[in-house]
Amino acid sequence: MNQAVSVTLLTGFLGSGKTTLLNYFLAQNDNAPVAILENEFGAVNIDGALLRGGENVNVVELSNGCVCCSVRGEFTAALREMLEKRAAGKLKFDRLIVETTGLADPASIVQTFFVDEHLRDALRLDAVIALADAEHISRQLDEHAVAASQLGFADRILLTKADRVDDETKQQALNRINRINRKADLFEIVNGECPEELWLDLNAFELTDNIDMAAGFHVIRADASHPDRFQPFRKTPAKRSWDDAIQAHIFDAGMLDVKKIGAFMESCIARYGNDMLRYKGVLAIADHPQRLIVQGVHKVVGFDYGSTWHPSESRVSRLVVIGRYLPIDELRREFAATSI
Repeated sequence: MNQAVSVTLLTGFLGSGKTTLLNYFLAQNDNAPVAILENEFGAVNIDGALLRGGENVNVVELSNGCVCCSVRGEFTAALREMLEKRAAGKLKFDRLIVETTGLADPASIVQTFFVDEHLRDALRLDAVIALADAEHISRQLDEHAVAASQLGFADRILLTKADRVDDETKQQALNRINRINRKADLFEIVNGECPEELWLDLNAFELTDNIDMAAGFHVIRADASHPDRFQPFRKTPAKRSWDDAIQAHIFDAGMLDVKKIGAFMESCIARYGNDMLRYKGVLAIADHPQRLIVQGVHKVVGFDYGSTWHPSESRVSRLVVIGRYLPIDELRREFAATSI
């Protein structure tokens, strides 16, 4: 049985630099067997013609509208057809990158990889990567709700075109992004030059007990004397401000009662699942030696027990929810009430 193909979802508002990033990746991996599923809003797909790759790069274009609006139709059908051709030896790829139109909300796209049984077995969603244009992201967040959704779903955010703005504009962009998503690490890149290990093979959808907050803001610069190498990351804290509809919320507690936390999660998903974009928890359950891991997208959720608590560790429960218009004070009280 073939191993599931790793899938990276590449999102970001119009003009954020997704094609530039892809072309840089292809230039460094010109013979890698990769498939790129391109989507453009309209009858003609322009971005697909802009991609430059070797003979093993397969570009499949969807140009009948936004994939998020046809996720049960053309998008799913295209994925199935690609897998059939791969199984028949007509299409060779070990990796799939889905580049969405800048107008796409990632929600239904992400869910497709979990609710469709055939796709769930054959494809492994690795991570959602969002690009944010430092020059325009603040205005886009003010005017387009989908821009916030793209950032909220992201496992990693790449800030582009920061070299075209002053420090104040750049900081405003960082402030907005950090408030929306405190879980995703944020990297500044120039001209699409980003090491592939920073956005590929992140295993972001695996049920692991890693729930660290973003380590900060990293600036990526290619080494002029060795273009294939990158200088060490420079980290700076990102300030929090603004009041965007989509925000990251952290719930902390100690030991939890398994029945109470189960009822809490079930209630949250039933009442607010449509507004819970991404959520992940590492929970300490009373009288159980292992961490309980919970991870979900809207109403699609998975639970599993992870690593064993070490005797010297403090058993602390943490749930991170990226959502919109949630009654946070009420939810905090309900979460706290699950403690023993």
